[in-house]
Formats: sequence, structure tokens, C-alpha cells
Amino acid sequence: MQEFDYVYASDIPQVVSLLSDGGDQVRLLSGGTDLLVQLRDGRHKASLVVDVKGIPELNELAYSPEHGLYLGSALPCQRICADPQVSRHYPGLVDAVSLIGGTQIQSRATLGGNLSNASPAADSIPALIVQRAICSIAGPAGNREVPVEDFCVAPGQTVLGRGEFLISLWLPPPEPRSGACYLRFIPRNEMDIAVAGSAASLTLDEGGKLCQSARIALSAVAPRPLYVPEAGAYLAGKAPSRENFEACARFAQAAAQPITDMRGSAAQRKHLAGVLTRRALEKALERAQNTA
Repeated sequence: MQEFDYVYASDIPQVVSLLSDGGDQVRLLSGGTDLLVQLRDGRHKASLVVDVKGIPELNELAYSPEHGLYLGSALPCQRICADPQVSRHYPGLVDAVSLIGGTQIQSRATLGGNLSNASPAADSIPALIVQRAICSIAGPAGNREVPVEDFCVAPGQTVLGRGEFLISLWLPPPEPRSGACYLRFIPRNEMDIAVAGSAASLTLDEGGKLCQSARIALSAVAPRPLYVPEAGAYLAGKAPSRENFEACARFAQAAAQPITDMRGSAAQRKHLAGVLTRRALEKALERAQNTA
């Protein structure tokens, strides 16, 4: 492990100041499940590690039917999955967050860290995209908001500028007759990086016969988590039928830009993008019908 200085931050302005002064040599420690491995392996260099786990705003979880869900960026995954309100109103998010590591990792790993790591295969990001999550970012110029689908720009890269960091995520209240789901494919349970993944959400009209709106997002099939707006646009106003779900799956396959690596071939990933999208839509429909 390389040597670095360590600061236990007390508030957001302190973190912004340290990031602004130190630039790329300052790394934030939230859960540390990615950062410590990266520092040990030499994939990242750091002269200073700033621990943000003690900042109250970053550890807050709050839900209300009027205002939706607030998740601090340093909130452990375990707290999200164990919260009954989150499980009831955002099961598609729990689908994804519960897949981030095992029991021990869950108690340390954070949703904000998973997002800020900007892995194309991150499980949480497609689920956040279909739930219309908004990122709140603090920086030298004040706070700004970014839709989660615009947060990651390339493998390991985000929209964060010098001195900026993610402080929270906000998810709007789920609409009536809505449901969401995230599914991934892995060759065995012990391998916890997705070969491909798909998240879907949909909202039914008052009669429950047509899709009022829908969103689709994919993981591990592009240089960044991939929002597929054309798939959701196709489904809007149509019946939630197997035929229309298959059409959405073809949109997902067409949008996918996978690579071949040791975990899977490009052809396999393209195929999986379609299969998982159809299955995620079917589960999202089931959940929407159960909330009607």
C-alpha cells in the first residue's frame, strides 16, 4: 500500500477546499471498498485521502410520499436495502443495491461510491437511471444538480470538476401504477461483476391497459452505463404486451456497444441486453399491477 496523508472531514466546505487545493492527488474515502483496492494495486495515486463518512448530510436517508427519497452519498448499501420504505416503494433500486458485494461489503460499500467509481458494469446506476435519480454535487461554485444518466462520461470518469464531489441522490416519489426492476447475468454466484444488466421501469395508465411511460437502462454493454430513451419512447402509449416488450428489447440490443473480454463476448452481451430487458419489463409490469 502506498503512503498518504489522512483527514477525517467534518463538513462539506472542508472537503471542497481539500479537493480544490490537492486536485487529482486527493481521493475521497466513503466506503473504501473500491478505493483501497485501487490504491493497493497502484491503479490510483493519492497524497491525501479524505474520509467523508462522518459528514451528517452524507449519511442521511429520508423518504416521504410528497418529496420522494433522499440518499446521502456515504450511506452504506446495507442501510438502503434494510429500510422498509425503500424496499416497498423502490424495489428496483433494492434489486441492484443488494448485488453490490456480499454481507461484509454491504455494510461498508456506498451507493455514492458505486456511482462515482463510474464502472460501465455498475449494478446501481441503471436502476437509478430508470428511477429518474438526480445527483447533487458540491463544489467551489456552490451546488449543482445532474441527472444520473449524465453523471458518468467514460470508464472511471464522471462530470465532476476540480473541487467537486457527490453529496446525495434524490429519487422522485414513485407514480401510481408504476414498477421497476433490475436484472443482471453472471455465470456463477461467486462472480459479482455483471456480464450484462438491464433496468426497466414503467407506469400504467389509469385503466391499467396501456403504458403511460417507460425507461430502460443497461450495464456492462457500453463504455458507460447506458440509458436507452428510444426503448421507453416506443412503449409509451402501447399495451404492455410480450410483443411490445420484445420490440423494446430490440431497441436495447441496437443501442448496446459491448466488447469481448474474459467475462463474455460482444455477441453474448448484445443477446443478453435484449433478454434481460424483456424480463426486467415483465417484472416491472408485475410490480406496477400490484401497486394499482
